[in-house]
Amino acid sequence: MRAPVHIAGLAEIADRYDAVLCDVWGVIHNGRESFPDACAALTKFQETRGPVVLISNAPRPSSDVVDQLRTLGVPDSAWSGFVTSGDATRSALAERAPGPAWAIGPARDAALYAGTGVAYAETPEEAAFVSATGLFDDEVETPEDFRERLTLCAARGLLMICANPDIVVQRGDKMIYCAGALAALYETLGGRVLMAGKPHAPIYAAAYAEAERLAGSPLSKDKMLAIGDGLPTDVMGAANEGLPVLFIASGIHAVDTLTPDGRLHPERLAALLASAEAKADYAAAGLRW
Repeated sequence: MRAPVHIAGLAEIADRYDAVLCDVWGVIHNGRESFPDACAALTKFQETRGPVVLISNAPRPSSDVVDQLRTLGVPDSAWSGFVTSGDATRSALAERAPGPAWAIGPARDAALYAGTGVAYAETPEEAAFVSATGLFDDEVETPEDFRERLTLCAARGLLMICANPDIVVQRGDKMIYCAGALAALYETLGGRVLMAGKPHAPIYAAAYAEAERLAGSPLSKDKMLAIGDGLPTDVMGAANEGLPVLFIASGIHAVDTLTPDGRLHPERLAALLASAEAKADYAAAGLRW
């Protein structure tokens, strides 16, 4: 497997691409604050090359996440389009309306269901399917807290629609569990899972359409650079789609890929990619111009 080319900044390769499909959490913010260098790099790409489409596994519609970006200090100049796993998941929910669904996740994710016609089940026993956007309280709960209830759902043969395939994300200096961790547990219990976010195809189809709309012309995949920090989602998803990918090491895999002073560790990076059977075209310690 060819090792990724290590780059110091996006400027080294920007002239090869006409659009960027960029991950959000772990690349341009950590859930508590934005990364100014990353935001500046995306702004510069838009000024000199083409559109930036944010492609996120957030389990809410993109329109509902924009305010969060602004609150965290991500400037509007850093992106032109935004697609989320929530956007890609809503059609799967609507197809199964009225359900009802046993909805696992915090109250802030309620926008996912608005307009889908899906009703809520109070308990797993009453549900026609399961919908997971996250844990109810990701600051204190773990997937194990759901094992008994998910075992019941699997025994009933209920489908789980997982609106966020991420296993964990970084919030400040803490890793928190996402809906993908519940989906992984559900599959070990014999449950069936449907996902539309990264690394699955539906979210990429939406991202291509948005990039081409913004560019005003068709775009070939080899001219769209995918940027992300998650191997099982961002990197594997891009590889499955035949997209060139820039791996950002300072995200969820930082402990495995960076030296104590924040530089790329080539041997550790190579070992991590090999262990996941993942391929990246480029790698950088963090996203900057």
